Formats: sequence, C-alpha cells, structure tokens
Amino acid sequence: MTAIALYDRLTPDFDSRVAHAVSVLQEAARDHAGRVVQATSLGAEDMVLTDLIARHGVAIAIGTLETGKLHEQTVALIPRIEQRYGLTVEVYRPEADAVIHFVKTHGERAMYESIDLRKGCCGIRKLEPLSRMLADRSAWVTGLRREQSNNRGDVPFVEADDKGRTKYNPLADWTWNDIWHYIALHQVPYNPLHDEFMPSIGCEPCTRAIAVGEDFRAGRWWWEDEKAKECGLHVHEDAAAEPVSSLIGDRS
Repeated sequence: MTAIALYDRLTPDFDSRVAHAVSVLQEAARDHAGRVVQATSLGAEDMVLTDLIARHGVAIAIGTLETGKLHEQTVALIPRIEQRYGLTVEVYRPEADAVIHFVKTHGERAMYESIDLRKGCCGIRKLEPLSRMLADRSAWVTGLRREQSNNRGDVPFVEADDKGRTKYNPLADWTWNDIWHYIALHQVPYNPLHDEFMPSIGCEPCTRAIAVGEDFRAGRWWWEDEKAKECGLHVHEDAAAEPVSSLIGDRS
C-alpha cells in the first residue's frame, strides 16, 4: 500500500492551512529578500513546501544537506525537483577531510556505539554543512510540524534560532493527513521509501521502517533513548520525551 493510499485524507480547514502556509512563505520572502532558504530534508513535508514555493512563485532559495549517507532514493529527488520545478537546489556536503578522519578514528558504525559519537557524526555531516547554507542568510524555512513528536509539540510558525536568524515553520499546524492529501492533490514527487513505512527519513544507517502503533520518529536512531532523538538541527531542551502521534493504523 502506498503512503498516499494509507494517509491521504481531506481534513476540516485544509484549504485555510494551505493559504496560511503560503502567507508565511510570502512573509519570509518579503522580510528577508534574497536572504532566505528552505532547508529541505527531501522528506514529505519539505517536498510540499518546495511545491508551494514553486507553485506560488515565492522567492525562496532551496538548499539541502547531502550527508554522504543518504538513501539513493533520497538523493534521486534532487534532480527530480530541478526538472519538475525549474529550480536550482543548492547542495551542501560535509568536509571530506573531517569525514575521513571521523571514520578512520571511530569506524563506519560509530553512530551505534554511543550518543556522543552519533551526534559527532551528525555534527560533521549535517550541522557544519547547514552552517554554510545559512552563513549569508538571515532566515530559513523548515518542514517542522507539531504532530511529529513532543519535542516539536509547540513549534511556532515563526521563531528565532540560536544564532538570531528567523526560522519559519509554515506547516506547523498541518497533520500527516494534510501532507499526503496535498501530495496526492498536486502529484508532488516524494521519496518512495515513504511507501515502505518510513515517515521520517534521515541517513540510511539511522533510519528504519516503523511498525503499527509506533510513533512518527520511532524509525530514527531507534537504538537510543527517546530524549536523544534529534540531530541538533531542531532541539527544544524542555521538551518531553513521550511521542505525540502514532501513524500506522491510526486513520481516525
């Protein structure tokens, strides 16, 4: 069964949420002209944002982190975006020397050895490239949603990040059903791994499919304590550990 077949459902006020997301994107482009980027993970939410940006002609750059450990299905979305929308995707990769040193010192499976090593890997492959993506920007756009986890349960539409940049989360109030209804409605390209029960997709060694009853991000860093399940891109220190949503089998 495809993710569209499983999750696509029109929910009350869907059109209002779409209109509001577009207005948030337009605000970002207006208030940070030439200095705002969508930091896309190439997941379902971010593909919706890219479609909204392209469909409404919003002047926001598109950038992604190619960590060197992504699934081939994820990487394949980059040229698909460029071909479908006529947009250039800025691709930021980790510093090769840093990756070589880390792997030589700690091994290819370091992420499984300790939380510190896993976060060290995320730092090299995600955080440092992100810092380059945002270096000359005053704002960025993300696909964060409140429904994703308790760590994200209070995500606002607009906030300041830890460097004082403005961070826009246009889909903060969207449900998982909203995401897939939009994808189906507009035939948005998406990662086929979503059809294999992977709602949250990161690097290949750190992502697995989820089972019936598991929460949205259970397939990310599944060997770690729930409190540790962030790579450092989006963290709220006071967030509770419990999941807020279970996706498979929940069609209510």
